[in-house]
Amino acid sequence: MQLTLWTYEGPPHIGAMRIATSMRDLHYVLHAPQGDTYADLLFTMIERQDHRPPVTYTTFQARDLGGSTAELVKAAVAEAWERHRPAALLVGDSCTAELIQDQSGALAAGMQLPIPVVPLELPAYSKKENWGAAETFYHLVRALLADQVPAPGSSRPPRDPARRPCANLLGPTVLGFRCRDDVIEIRRLLDALGIDVNVVAPLGASVDDLRRLPDADFNIDLYPEVSRTLTGWLGRSFGMPATRTIPMGVGATRDFIAEVAALAGVDPSPLLASETPGAAGRGTSASRQPWYARSVDSTYLTGKRVFIFADATHAIAAARIATEEMGFTVVGLGCYARDFARDVREAATRYGVEALISDDYLEVEKAIAAAAPELVLGTQMERHIAKRLGIACAVISSPIHVQDVPARYSPVYGFEGANVLFDSWVHPLVMGLEEHLLQMFRDDFEFNDAAPASHLPAVAAQTMAVAELGSSDDADDAPAWTEDGERELKKIPFFVRGKARRNTESYARSRGLSTITVETLYDAKAHFAR
Repeated sequence: MQLTLWTYEGPPHIGAMRIATSMRDLHYVLHAPQGDTYADLLFTMIERQDHRPPVTYTTFQARDLGGSTAELVKAAVAEAWERHRPAALLVGDSCTAELIQDQSGALAAGMQLPIPVVPLELPAYSKKENWGAAETFYHLVRALLADQVPAPGSSRPPRDPARRPCANLLGPTVLGFRCRDDVIEIRRLLDALGIDVNVVAPLGASVDDLRRLPDADFNIDLYPEVSRTLTGWLGRSFGMPATRTIPMGVGATRDFIAEVAALAGVDPSPLLASETPGAAGRGTSASRQPWYARSVDSTYLTGKRVFIFADATHAIAAARIATEEMGFTVVGLGCYARDFARDVREAATRYGVEALISDDYLEVEKAIAAAAPELVLGTQMERHIAKRLGIACAVISSPIHVQDVPARYSPVYGFEGANVLFDSWVHPLVMGLEEHLLQMFRDDFEFNDAAPASHLPAVAAQTMAVAELGSSDDADDAPAWTEDGERELKKIPFFVRGKARRNTESYARSRGLSTITVETLYDAKAHFAR
């Protein structure tokens, strides 16, 4: 075991709590010591929820360890049932309670409550939060559908042709990255294809909604860290196919539409009619991202070095967007979940980098510093790392903090999500450029702290006078520019050309040069860049 100040994921019971908090009429009894209720703040502070998570704690103390803590479990289960009347109950242990081995799930199952009781066995010292969420979601659905599983070898009945195809959206949870808005965006895409949504789960679903999962024609695996285990079981048990494409970025959204249309048996042509891969223009995509990424003021982005570290789903998708749609160069790619390490390693191979699979933020910081990127795409952990290293950063996945749960509509999936990603990734780079320009011009007559506002008429004459005084050299004393030197000088952007001229003439005079050539211009550039 390694002590750490920060952690990418909490213990698996936090994952179970995310499932319970995402749903309606579901309650979670957690056998835990006094103090473990800190987890409530994750939902009330970060997600800004207006209610506490549906969790009842046994909250045993040190003095309780001398007696039977099992009775505390039974009392907490009975209280949860009487007070909240849930439609189903989850029962499990925190990492500390696991050491006591009270078997709280088995105790609750033996109490003969009139609702489904799902015992959770989540090994706290070998597994983490996302795994705990996936296992909880899987075991909950499996318990609720136990009496609906068809006999082995049974074929799935065909869909009624009079009914529109429908799908389940699986995986979104609270504390996930932009899940609330992603669901809205995917619903819009499906509606445009003529596909209905049967159930969205866990986010916003009820226990009865989960019992209706087999009514859908197929499943959309939106967040594999949470839903991949369940979609696999539904495929094996009910013959329900599932998507594999994550609709993040314009290219992946197009692929997602084609995959969903094939599963539903509908024609994607109307929705993809305006989609022209590889072409830049306002009318070549439902998203503005392809045109913005290739427009004049975005050309300086080409080749920017980017380091990506997040959960596997968002990291792999972000790497594709960065290279294929933004023109960036991926210099690092990794994730903190070893369960998806193979997927990330395969993606890293495509970009010619070595995958970083680690949950040690110090190792991640070391890798970022060594790669020297110009942009970091990661979690809130990487935001802190990038700030210390002075690198631009955008958050693309959980773990998140409160600023990553915006009040505005801000998906990252679908065509609108591509627009949001462009703004989120480019703005830190633009701000970095502005800071660079301010630093570059800090000694110029117009930009120093004492300079008046040059755009005000009252000070226009004063500004012009200062400009003339600051024109580097008197005409009689200025070295002459060769024709090639002047031509090279004009290649420099207008907003820095004056400074380049003055610096070069000052350099030439200090060296006793009467003529400025192209070589002199570049020698001066190297001199002042030291």
